[in-house]
Amino acid sequence: MLTVRKSHERGHANHGWLDSYHTFSFAGYRDPAWMGFGPLRVINDDRIAPGAGFPTHSHNDMEIVTWVLEGSLEHKDSLGNGGVIRPGDAQRMRAGHGIAHSEYNASATEPVHLLQIWIEPDAYGLEPGYEQLAFAPESLAGQLRLIASNDGREGSVTIHQDAAMRAGRLQPGEKVTLTLAPGRRAWLHIATGRVKVRGLPLEAGDAVAIRHETEVEIEAIEASEVVSFDLA
Repeated sequence: MLTVRKSHERGHANHGWLDSYHTFSFAGYRDPAWMGFGPLRVINDDRIAPGAGFPTHSHNDMEIVTWVLEGSLEHKDSLGNGGVIRPGDAQRMRAGHGIAHSEYNASATEPVHLLQIWIEPDAYGLEPGYEQLAFAPESLAGQLRLIASNDGREGSVTIHQDAAMRAGRLQPGEKVTLTLAPGRRAWLHIATGRVKVRGLPLEAGDAVAIRHETEVEIEAIEASEVVSFDLA
């Protein structure tokens, strides 16, 4: 069963320096029908103006994955980690029992476009942690590349939840198959471009909740980037 969540149905907040679309209820946006999808709690589709960003703020008990689509994002946190995240880099921040961080557009001239994803952990009060890995462009081309998992397999970042996050970049006409084990469900987010899923036309910002399926084919109509979540 496929349930489409259209881009225009999402929550939206434009703060000038930040233009953000919320797939699930977040901050001032609340929709009881879309509080999350299993442990997947937040997908914020953010565009941050040049030189702007989030000053230091705190989180706890959440696995936060940042995936940059265009531009670059500078990160600093209370554990002493710092660096710049670019397209193809997966950053995982384990908030655990408490962490503070800041995020700023690393460019003074170009905006940054990113997805910030929150996944509820399978345990609370964990030790905070940080991980950042770069995935080569060829490893994302024409396939769904594992970028986050509960055991760090295939060189992915590690999250404290029975979930697997994949990302893929498709050229027009390319097809990939999202495969699910029995009893699993998935969320597919169209990050950029346009695709067809079971013949359904979808565009950037659209998403599909997938239940009671074992295989779903994704075909790119134009150059596209997609992100999927395999969930218990």
